Amino acid sequence: MVGMSGAYGGSYNGVGVGESKPAAEVPVLHKVAAQPAQSTASKMKEKVKETFFPDDPFRSFKGQPLSAKWLMAVKYLFPILEWVPGYSFSLFKSDLVAGLTIASLAIPQGISYAKLANLPPIIGLYSSFVPPMVYAVLGSSRDLAVGPVSIASLIMGSMLRQAVSPSAEPLLFLQLAFTSTFFAGLVQASLGILRLGFIIDFLSKATLVGFMAGAAIIVSLQQLKALLGIVHFTTEMGIVPVMASVFQHTNEWSWQTILMGACFLLLLLTARHVSMRWPKFFWISACAPLASVIISTLLVFLFKAQDHGISIIGQLKCGLNRPSWDKLLFDPTYLGLTMKTGLVTGIISLTEGVAVGRTFASLKDYQVDGNKEMMAIGLMNIVGSCTSCYVTTGAFSRSAVNHNAGCKTAMSNVIMALTVMVTLLFLMPLFVYTPNVVLGAIIIAAVIGLIDLPAAYHIWKMDKMDFLVCLCAFAGVIFISVQEGLAIAVGISIFRVLMQITRPRMMIQGNIKGTDIYRNLHQYKDAQRVPGFLILTVEAPINFANTNYLNERTKRWIEDESSSGNKQTELRCIILDLSAVPAIDTSGIAFLVDLKKSTEKRGLELVLVNPTGEVMEKIQRAIDAHNHFRPDCLYLTTEEAIASLSGFAKITTP
Repeated sequence: MVGMSGAYGGSYNGVGVGESKPAAEVPVLHKVAAQPAQSTASKMKEKVKETFFPDDPFRSFKGQPLSAKWLMAVKYLFPILEWVPGYSFSLFKSDLVAGLTIASLAIPQGISYAKLANLPPIIGLYSSFVPPMVYAVLGSSRDLAVGPVSIASLIMGSMLRQAVSPSAEPLLFLQLAFTSTFFAGLVQASLGILRLGFIIDFLSKATLVGFMAGAAIIVSLQQLKALLGIVHFTTEMGIVPVMASVFQHTNEWSWQTILMGACFLLLLLTARHVSMRWPKFFWISACAPLASVIISTLLVFLFKAQDHGISIIGQLKCGLNRPSWDKLLFDPTYLGLTMKTGLVTGIISLTEGVAVGRTFASLKDYQVDGNKEMMAIGLMNIVGSCTSCYVTTGAFSRSAVNHNAGCKTAMSNVIMALTVMVTLLFLMPLFVYTPNVVLGAIIIAAVIGLIDLPAAYHIWKMDKMDFLVCLCAFAGVIFISVQEGLAIAVGISIFRVLMQITRPRMMIQGNIKGTDIYRNLHQYKDAQRVPGFLILTVEAPINFANTNYLNERTKRWIEDESSSGNKQTELRCIILDLSAVPAIDTSGIAFLVDLKKSTEKRGLELVLVNPTGEVMEKIQRAIDAHNHFRPDCLYLTTEEAIASLSGFAKITTP
């Protein structure tokens, strides 16, 4: 290790910056320590582990016999084996109530969301049967209720409709939906298997708040077709063409449809308000959609409303999911479209599912493995694509009902699936007279909760740039399209991150009088400049992306200091505090070397303070290779550097 001048212990032993150090006191030198030597292989292993295995999922395997490791591995892959052995009748009673409750919500939502995706209503019910069964075996969340969701349904329907008309070519559209679901599951499972879940972190909180609000408005506006009884409606998603289509077809408005839609929408919103105001009455909101379907179906049947302008679902066949692996279409003509649709819907639904699972896990104080969730959601969508299902995930509204209903394990998903199975086998003829207007009202009541105004206001108060991202996501979705709005918001978020990397924070520090503490002059008003010293600090990694900026910024400060013309405060030394620099690359080392050379030409001294382990290792190599930094150029603290470089002379503070 190279010896380096270090700190003077005891922070002057209580002597402030404005006082002189007694000559009799011998300072204690502290050396800046380099990291212990590591091989390149061990460094790479550590970086890979921290990147892909930050949670160290296999730490419990250490020290276990081989048989125990195999058992733990099987339980890791199939979390159902962790809770089934200890399952009891009391747990089953709680899960039974929760499962039946979410089934009452899942049945009308499944039919409604399938229509939102321009798919046959039966596909929505299929998607509430097989995927929950798969998730119960593979998922790690106790509260997540699986099924189709509004946002993924909207995105899939809008993206596929750009290439194929669901009314003109229904079979082809269905094939593309199944194929897109297959690719969505493939993307999701791959992210989990390869432990690349950090990719979904690019969808920030601000992006999701704006995107969800915009999507909720677009989804609601799309339901005006059903609520007003319009037959000829635009296929575009933007707010302008939708509203134009609404007022261009006023002759198609049906007062009977409008009256029924308004009444049931008011009923659903009232039930939602009651459940939010008094949480113990959560079941009112949960049962309201199914109650609306039953009541409206009876009204249509009794009054023959289908003969008076109210459109109905029509005949639905009984039966369980039919195999659909033969309907997966990998034709090169549509392959790009299905892959793109699968990628977008997969990422969005995965983000929602993982976020919902973690939210309810935190409420019950248990852990949800994000990568296991990705694998579970991905595999259930792959299986779903082969069993006549489209994209599914954990829905927030359904999971909230599941949580409030007192679910204990994933068995509630199984009970919900079995209830849907009974419906598919025996009860489908009862939905023949269900009016489409009520399905539209159910969708509006469900998605209106996605508009989170308090969250948007909180983002505005906290960070105006984040609010801009939120606003761009919202405006992009409602004025352009769902996928373009999302892409714009993600692009702005990435641009912001790049700006933070290329333009890192660099500040001048001063001494807080009477202490050995040095802080940002702009943040601390009682911090004072130390005459003759320019103390700079960088709060970011130093790399090829920001070295030019740091070099120009530092030279500008040096020129400003040198041109002041005050002999008493004439600049003699540059102190660069590296305490907040976690990493540096070869371009960063070149920046330090060039800065040292340029300061020496000006007759100034450059010293470095408290380089972190990785930074110190790179500086050590620069010393070994070209001796760019003498041992007395490195100090442990700013206080020690000033004490050493001032030669213990009295420093007068302004």
